[in-house]
Amino acid sequence: RGNQTRETHAVGRQAASSREAAVAGPPPWNLPPQHSRFLPPLSPCAFGDCINNHLLLLPKPLIQPRPPLFASPTSSAAESPNSGSPSAAMRLIVPLQGVVQGRGGLFWGTVIPCALFYALQLYIRFRRPPSPPSLCPEEASSLPARETQANATAQHVRNPSRPAFISARAVAAVARVQESAYYAGWKEVVGNRYDAERNPEGVIHLGVAENVLSYDLLQEWLASHPEVSLWQETQHVTSKTQPLTLKTLAGYQDGRGLPALRLAMASFMAEVMGRGVTFDADRIVLTAGATAAIELLAFCLGDPGNAFLVPSPYYPGFDKDIKSRSGVELVPVHSRSSEGFSLTRMALERAFNQTQKRGMTVRALLVTSPNNPVGNLLSENTLRSVLSFTREKNIHLICDEIYAGSVYDGNFMSIAEIIASGEFDASHVHIIYGLSKDLGLAGFRLGVLYSYNDKVLTAAHHLVRFCSVSSPTQQLLSALLSDTGFVKRYLEENKKRLAKSCNTVVNLLQQVGISCAKCCGGIFCWIDLRHLLVSCNEEGELDLWKKLLYDARIIVTAGGACHCSEPGWFRLCFASVSDQTLTVALKRLQQFAETCRR
Repeated sequence: RGNQTRETHAVGRQAASSREAAVAGPPPWNLPPQHSRFLPPLSPCAFGDCINNHLLLLPKPLIQPRPPLFASPTSSAAESPNSGSPSAAMRLIVPLQGVVQGRGGLFWGTVIPCALFYALQLYIRFRRPPSPPSLCPEEASSLPARETQANATAQHVRNPSRPAFISARAVAAVARVQESAYYAGWKEVVGNRYDAERNPEGVIHLGVAENVLSYDLLQEWLASHPEVSLWQETQHVTSKTQPLTLKTLAGYQDGRGLPALRLAMASFMAEVMGRGVTFDADRIVLTAGATAAIELLAFCLGDPGNAFLVPSPYYPGFDKDIKSRSGVELVPVHSRSSEGFSLTRMALERAFNQTQKRGMTVRALLVTSPNNPVGNLLSENTLRSVLSFTREKNIHLICDEIYAGSVYDGNFMSIAEIIASGEFDASHVHIIYGLSKDLGLAGFRLGVLYSYNDKVLTAAHHLVRFCSVSSPTQQLLSALLSDTGFVKRYLEENKKRLAKSCNTVVNLLQQVGISCAKCCGGIFCWIDLRHLLVSCNEEGELDLWKKLLYDARIIVTAGGACHCSEPGWFRLCFASVSDQTLTVALKRLQQFAETCRR
């Protein structure tokens, strides 16, 4: 009987094994036979059946699984816990069954949770405020209660996890300042400026176009005219204006400028330009410096991405004055030293055509007379050629005549004189002027925008509110410019002093073989140092500029900053220092040139 019982159990176990094999089917691992020894003893399905058989012994409420969130009705009915299928048991035991049994599921099922965990830790770490430093008992007891609480509150302020946002325009403006050697030299002179007594080995700044040669004349006039002070009424008024009192100055004024000052400015410009030129005070818009005037004009004439043609070499500040906010690009019109850096019609046509090929629209031509930095004048023929060119191309003409009263060799001709003849359309012509050069009042910030275009004037009237001139400054300058006798004496004496300083520079530099371009006006000389270059390129010019700064302790403006096409030219501003300081600077330059020759 025992043998029969054992045989019956054996047959039952064999039948059960057959059923399991039939249910399990072929193994999911498609491995060669030689690797079969690495297979687990039970297949996943057989393992599920074993688990299911044991779970069936438990009470029914304990084995009721939660239905899946996104299961379809068909799959829910087919794989319900009551059906006793292996999938139901596996879903109860292994919630990530679909991930684990998938291809690479075990790897990703391990990596993804770990990655999420560490990402959460990093987020909490960087967002956590810094803990306040602890105080020793002695220090904590010595601090007042309110001060301790205030310090603790301030220390708990969160530090920004990333820098504050600034616009791309601001970033571009900073980049332009950092890239230009014209502004880099200004940093070197701070804290190490030359002084004959206190700092005789300091740096002499000859790179800024300021006129200090006639300050004594202005000081004498100011000392003899106390009525221009804020709390007194000025006596220099015309019949069309009212006395300027403190009450009138304290309120808002006409954005274009006080009527008395605009009338005085129109008369002063006529005196400076000469040759019978007249100006209409109603077409004058006063701004906080000529920089604001030309930036305002660029805003009115061009859209972002448009271009202005500018004969080079030109004033390096134009790049920042025009491009920073208006978005207008400047295209240099190159000239040659062999031609005296004069402007030609052929160069204008070449620059205009090349700009159009680049897909840019030319809106204006900007010329300066006397030229900065060369110091040459635009002749009458050149001005007529320029007017003909702008009329043919239907673009505007901007004439920067801020050095008109500083011409000491030759006769200056204003574009206003040719416009007065009626031969050309005046609606495309605009004039820029100011008092920072001819009168040396750069810090007073008074510029002039004179336009023959009514629409431009209307737009300027609305936009000048961002760059208007203060009323006390206008009051003082109104009295100064209305004194026509002083104005004539000042202009004559100032021209004599400028000519004297220019001749001093030219003569001393010629002694060491340094030549200068022919200059007729302005407060600078365009000197030729090409023979001192180690390499005739921009790198060689910049290297020579650094040697002048650190070896000779002189700051001049490199020609590359002025967009000169020929490396080796430099601008030397002779009116920005006194005669004694200028002599010291020229001696340093002579010694430097002799050392380079050796």
